[in-house]
Formats: sequence, structure tokens, C-alpha cells
Amino acid sequence: MRAEHVRLDRVSLAFGEVSALEDVSLSLGRDEVVVVLGPSGCGKTTLMRLVAGLIAPDAGRVTVEGAPPRPGEKTALVFQSFRLIPWKSARENVAFALPRLSRAEARQRADRYLELVGLSRFAKSWPAQLSGGMRQRLALARALAAEPEILLMDEPFASLDAQARELMQVELMRLLERRPATVLFVTHSVDEALILADRILLMSPRPGRVVEEVAVPFPRPRRDTDTRALPLYAELRRHLWERLRDMVLNDPGSDFHGRR
Repeated sequence: MRAEHVRLDRVSLAFGEVSALEDVSLSLGRDEVVVVLGPSGCGKTTLMRLVAGLIAPDAGRVTVEGAPPRPGEKTALVFQSFRLIPWKSARENVAFALPRLSRAEARQRADRYLELVGLSRFAKSWPAQLSGGMRQRLALARALAAEPEILLMDEPFASLDAQARELMQVELMRLLERRPATVLFVTHSVDEALILADRILLMSPRPGRVVEEVAVPFPRPRRDTDTRALPLYAELRRHLWERLRDMVLNDPGSDFHGRR
């Protein structure tokens, strides 16, 4: 049984007249990987911003270790768009996330995490000189270099091609084995959720609610075996996809409403 690290208790939030989340309750255990899966616009990114302490709920309570979340070194975010500084080298991009360290300490830690993600040879390269997969690894190194307790990942691999995306999923699993963290990972991909998660939270169309929780039964480490070849994988994938598809087709706000 993992010690509870993050909790949302009956959280609701609206932006003007648009209700983003309604009565959401969930928890994350320490060093657990929880993947949030749901249709577009269901409030997945809003959920992540709440945990980061970037916004506050209209109702309910968000806590990290029993206290309201605060942006800072204990939490790091990784985005789909990389958000690298184009005029800084790979090493400088990582060191930029370490303002409380001396220049020498920041450089040393940056080099350590560049090595961890396999980018040591490109420490002096500009982001524009790196491939999409390499830029995503650099963004991941920058987040991990802060040595956060909570890692928030907002569709971080969605912009990569299929091959790079699978390689980054394996890379993430490898890195978390070496340096565990509590991970909240947002995706639209059922396969990505099943490969990475300890638990999957399925969310409804707006206003977002957690409508199902699925414990993923595949043992770790998963990077050494093809989990997708297991019969149970196919069963879980079919179940999640059918639920996701039905929610989208039955949502009046969806472009696919009513299509069969």
C-alpha cells in the first residue's frame, strides 16, 4: 500500500460559464504512475494545473502531503510543446531550471541528467539542431534535473512520430526506475495509458468527472517485455476504447456526436 501523496477531494472548477471539472475526487500514491485518459476538453490539463498549484478550485480541496499545493521545486511539468529556450544550449536549458544551485553545481547536475537521457554528446547543441525525440528527452532531463517529487506530464509525446513515441515511453519507464517520482500523466492514447500506468483514471466529457478507475495488472519492469502481446492487454484495451468511444459519440458537444 503506497502512502498517499496527492489528493483531490470533490473538486469543481469553472471558467466563466464553462464548467471544466465537477466533483472530482482522486488520490495519487507516492511514486505511483497515474494516467488520466479522456476525450478532448474533459479537463485533463486543468486537473494537472490544479495539482501544480497554478490555479485553485472553486469548490473542494487539493492537497499535496496534506497541504495546499505550491508551485516550486517539488513539482515539475513536461509539456507536449517542449518549451525549450532556443538561444540556449542543451546544457544551458537544463541548468536554467536550477536557479538555486551555483553555476558549477547546475552545470554538473545538468550533465548528469543529459547523460541519463542519452544526450551527453549534444550538451552544446541548440534545440533547433536536435530531432523531435531528442528535444523531448531534453525537456524530460530539464524536468528531472530539478529532482521533483511530483512529475506532471501533459501529453508529452503526442507530437512525436510513432517510433519516437514508443521509444520515449520506454525511456520514461527506465528513468523512473532509476529515480522514482509520483507521476500524473495525461494522454488521449489508450495504448500509452496501459503501457505506462499503475492506475488509469477515465474521465467523462466536460464537465470532467472520474467515471472509472482501472488498476493496471502488468508487473514492472515492463520495458523488457511486450505487454501488448498479453491477452489481458487486449481485453483492457477493448474495454477502455469502447468506453471512450461511446462517451465521445454520445456527447452533444462532440464533432462525432451521433456517428456510428
